[in-house]
Parts: sequence; C-alpha cells; structure tokens
Amino acid sequence: MRKIVAVSVLAAMTTLGTAAAVAAVAAGTGVRPGTGPQNAYRQAPTLPEGGIERQEVSQEQYDVLIGQCRYPKTGQARERCRTQVRAKYVVGAFNPALDCRTYSGISVCGTLELSAAQRACVEESTNGGLTRRRAEVECYAFR
Repeated sequence: MRKIVAVSVLAAMTTLGTAAAVAAVAAGTGVRPGTGPQNAYRQAPTLPEGGIERQEVSQEQYDVLIGQCRYPKTGQARERCRTQVRAKYVVGAFNPALDCRTYSGISVCGTLELSAAQRACVEESTNGGLTRRRAEVECYAFR
C-alpha cells in the first residue's frame, strides 16, 4: 500500500512540475519554475565584436555544447567548434529553446554542422528507418 501511495505522490509531483514549467514558458518568462521572478527580468545579452547574438544557456547545456566539439575529425575543426560555442553561448539560465538530444550515449545541442559524408550517412540511415534527429547525432559522432 505504501508503494502505491508513493508512486501516486511521485506522479502528482511530476505532473505539477511539468505543468509549472509549461506555464512559465507560456507566460513568456522563459525561466524554470522555482528559480524566482528575479531571473525573468534579465538584461538581454550584448552582441560580441563579431555581431553574433549570444544565447544564454545553463551550465549543463554549455558543457554539452563544448563536449560535442570532440567529434569533428581534425584538430582545426574541433578548435573552430569550441571557438564558435564560446562566441555564441553564455552561461546563465536554462534555455528551453535550445534543441538538445541524446542518442546512443551521445549528447548534442543546437544545429550540427555535418560534412558531405555525414549528410550522406544521415540520408542512408533515414532511408533505413532511423529518425532524422537520431541519424544526425550518430553520423556526427561516428562518421
């Protein structure tokens, strides 16, 4: 009986937490529930020298972005990836608009720059029944 009650309470808490997150996004605050109203009124990030608009992301999202730079095949491409991440993203609040996903133990965020061979791999994989998002991640990491 205790297990049933515990599972019911957990389900209710999960539902309420999800509803609060959706409400925060729908309200336009863009902040996660429980982080307080002070975070809803952050000043917009300034443009760096290159004119690229910097996006605010959480530390976890930033770590994934930097971590995915280990997959390009050359040292020059890996360094260019890290430089682009540092120029485009700044650590702050969680960014619900950033497309992050994990497949086959590989986590990535944002748009992946795929080589011609990787794009061909994606097409081959999707024709074989894999979803495009999963094929992009796997071809980016393993090809």
